[in-house]
Amino acid sequence: MTACFSPERLPRPFDPAAAALAVDHFSERGAAERDFAASPAGAALIAALGGHSPYLAELAVRESAALLALAERGPDVAFERALDPLSRIDPATPRAALATILRQAKRQGALAAAVADITGLWALDRVTGALSDLAEAAIDAACAHLLRDAAARGELKLSGAARADPRLVGRNSGLVVLGMGKLGGRELNYSSDVDLMVLYEPTAAAYHADRAQAVYVRIARDLVRLLEERTAEGYVFRTDLRLRPDPAATPLAVSIPAAITYYESMGQNWERAAMIKARPVGADRAAGETFLREIRPFVWRRHLDFAAVADIHSIKRQIHAHKGAKGANATVQVEGHDVKLGRGGIREIEFTAQVLQLIWGGRDPGLRDPTTLGALVALAAAGKIDRKAAADLADAYVFLRNLEHRLQMVADRQTHRMPEDAEGVARIASFLGFADPEAFRSAFVAHMAKVERHYGRMFESEPTLGAEAVDGSLVFTGVEDDPGTIATLSAMGYANPSGVAALVRGWHHGHTRATRSERARELLTALMPALLAAFAKQRDPDTAIQRLDGVFSRLAAGVQVLSLLARNPPLLDRLAGVLGAAPQLADHLSSHTAALEGLLMGAGGTVGSAAATLPALLQDADHIEEAMEAARRLVQEGKFEIDAATLEGTLDVDAAGEARSALADAAMSSLLPHVTAAFAERHGKVKGGALAIVALGKLGGREMLPGSDLDLILIYDHAEGAEMSEGRARRGAPPPRPLPVSQYFTRLAHQMVAAIAAPGAEGKLYEVDMRLRPSGSKGPVAVSLSAFQRYHAEDAWTWERMALTRARVVAGPAPLRRRVEAAIRSALLRPDAAEKAIPDAVAMRARMLRDLPPDGPWDVKLGRGGLVEVEFIAQALQLVQARRHPETLATTTRRALANLAAVGALTAEEAATLVAAERLWRTVSGLLRLTVGPWREEALPDSVAAALLNACRRLDPEGAPVDLPGLQAQMATRAKAVRAIFEYRLGRPEIQGDQA
Repeated sequence: MTACFSPERLPRPFDPAAAALAVDHFSERGAAERDFAASPAGAALIAALGGHSPYLAELAVRESAALLALAERGPDVAFERALDPLSRIDPATPRAALATILRQAKRQGALAAAVADITGLWALDRVTGALSDLAEAAIDAACAHLLRDAAARGELKLSGAARADPRLVGRNSGLVVLGMGKLGGRELNYSSDVDLMVLYEPTAAAYHADRAQAVYVRIARDLVRLLEERTAEGYVFRTDLRLRPDPAATPLAVSIPAAITYYESMGQNWERAAMIKARPVGADRAAGETFLREIRPFVWRRHLDFAAVADIHSIKRQIHAHKGAKGANATVQVEGHDVKLGRGGIREIEFTAQVLQLIWGGRDPGLRDPTTLGALVALAAAGKIDRKAAADLADAYVFLRNLEHRLQMVADRQTHRMPEDAEGVARIASFLGFADPEAFRSAFVAHMAKVERHYGRMFESEPTLGAEAVDGSLVFTGVEDDPGTIATLSAMGYANPSGVAALVRGWHHGHTRATRSERARELLTALMPALLAAFAKQRDPDTAIQRLDGVFSRLAAGVQVLSLLARNPPLLDRLAGVLGAAPQLADHLSSHTAALEGLLMGAGGTVGSAAATLPALLQDADHIEEAMEAARRLVQEGKFEIDAATLEGTLDVDAAGEARSALADAAMSSLLPHVTAAFAERHGKVKGGALAIVALGKLGGREMLPGSDLDLILIYDHAEGAEMSEGRARRGAPPPRPLPVSQYFTRLAHQMVAAIAAPGAEGKLYEVDMRLRPSGSKGPVAVSLSAFQRYHAEDAWTWERMALTRARVVAGPAPLRRRVEAAIRSALLRPDAAEKAIPDAVAMRARMLRDLPPDGPWDVKLGRGGLVEVEFIAQALQLVQARRHPETLATTTRRALANLAAVGALTAEEAATLVAAERLWRTVSGLLRLTVGPWREEALPDSVAAALLNACRRLDPEGAPVDLPGLQAQMATRAKAVRAIFEYRLGRPEIQGDQA
């Protein structure tokens, strides 16, 4: 026989005598076994099993035929053959016979997994996945048998009771079996018990709903007995039902409505962590998936949940206390150490992943991987854990899980503890393939030490909250000022220390909503030195801390935000900087406190993460209202994240514009399918019909500024001959009401605009401006593609064609997007567009100078040589050049200018001058919008001037102005240069009183 494995990869037997005995016993089974045991591969395998594990040696003898088949055809085929009988059990099989079939499948499946593991043919995830598949198949078969029995007793009505496939029996049965823990995550141990939660839907299949509980509780009890009862054939799996809701007070099977009520009202953080891995593993899987969707808001909180960190870590401390984590398990040793619950063990790796998932997974569905290794990869990719830490934890996890398997394979015991003596440790080292015990000890201690270090750094060591930054007394008890505290606050730079002390005392006394709970005040006390130090660094600390009071007064509860600040000390400095420099952002934060999370999301170079996570989060929504609220929340956070980074100078104006535009793109492209589907439920669908969203203006050019609205055109198309919408009613829903095509898309467009612009609990997404659509405000909200093409062929004004140079399709099905893009390009390449572009642009600029004069000295958009003139140059020249040089077309102004220089429509020097001016105008306009809004005075507040000069230094580190007069002089020079290029390339806007 040719073996499927290499004998060289097998561990040499630790106990040669036991190995020889195992070979003898195997040979006695028959001629085929004798031949295999005499072969080099066979002898090595039997010796490796027998020389380390009495259990595997006995299993190999008992299931020798299965082992021979495995050696010849490989573990995959052998494992499939072991599970195959479970999928086609005769419905008439008695329970005793079923129990025998289950136990034989367990023996053969466990043998295949062990051999595949020891020979190195399967990696860890394949081993644990196979063991999980084995448990799931056994649970399914047992449930099918018990459901048939209940149906035979007249307790349940089952449509698939006569089927052989267990999964068909369980459909619509009302019985839900959830796999929890390692079974749910497909990470089952070699000798693990299985954590199950048995639920039932009372009205699904029971003839008498009021007596359903007794039926399903009996099934749960019999399921446990069928799986774990030890007979001459062995057992299947030990089971644990203690992860069900409130196990001390609930029956073995809990009704789904009761479970949902429990989690919504009383669920705890450890139960949220447990639910990360939950999945249906038996009976009515569809009902199980529905249940998990229902409790998703309980597991995955909408806001960043740093309040859960201390709670989850307390569980770890309780485990240490309960298990007596002293001596060997209080520090990393080898003898007697618990590789699961001890210091540096598997549980610390799992907790690290789960806590970070609970914190961040509510806003990023991509982090909800139920497997530990998958979660670590996702968290590292998203920047939520250091990549080196994630790699160390993953390596340690694989090492410790393989070690755990060897510990359990020795005697099929659910143990996680290392042997207490040196000989036992040497046996395990040999079983894992180490050449000598010392090499194993070294690897063991190294992995455990890395886990302990990373876990301790993330969760056990309290963050440094900066108390050392305050030199002096800070006492806010009582009702009167403490002289030492007043002196300290004054020394820190507060102009009105008595007022600040009174403000802080009010917080400590619970006078503001954020600090009414005892836990919130505890957190505030720990935060106070660092908080006062951070705000003291601002130019006007008294005003900044007053703005923080405005934020606190609007919080429904403060524990979440204060925990966020406590676990992330650098966030305090960012918050103080925003509140100190930008009244506009401070007002926004007071109204949208959830946006505070945007500060944290933008930390560490992850600005723009909201745009990346928004599509997955909205795809996860069950209905349109949930999708809209999720979009509003993430957009508010994302806007604030980008604005704060811009204010701090960590994001330049180009990157900020692209990030804001990407966020708006993601919101619209993710919402449109939800809006379309909800509308189709009411009015059916138009044959071949679809709606696309075209962005113009700053969004089209990916140059959005703070507070930019969305200039949009909505274009639809449909199959030829379609006149009315049509559709079938869903079960239990009213029939769709058909609409004529034009009315259908007009109303759908109104729905989409409302989804973007309608306010909700988290504010609104964006303001929408649709005046750039064909025929302007008088035209229909949605225009057909053919009407759009006809309008731009016959009736479009030059200013509409100029606006079209920045048109970009941002949402809609791909085929329609391509057709709309082709129509836009065709409109821009028309010869009449080129002929009228320059004279019309100059005339239009003249009218603007007459009717829309600049609003003060800082209006860099409308002033002479300002942003409008740069954009007019780019847009008019694109229309002139597009027919001969279509490569000049670009929706982004700076790219269009570069393209125009490349074809000779501008000199390189002119293009560089215009690009530099356009960047400066957007920088100035954006910073003013963030800080003070419209500003008509010559002088700027100091904090605003400092932020503006900092941003200008980022634009031009060498030539940036050092003070405000220098900046104003530079602006005048830039404006004069832009006006000169405008007049040279386009012409002089002639209006009365216009001066050169």
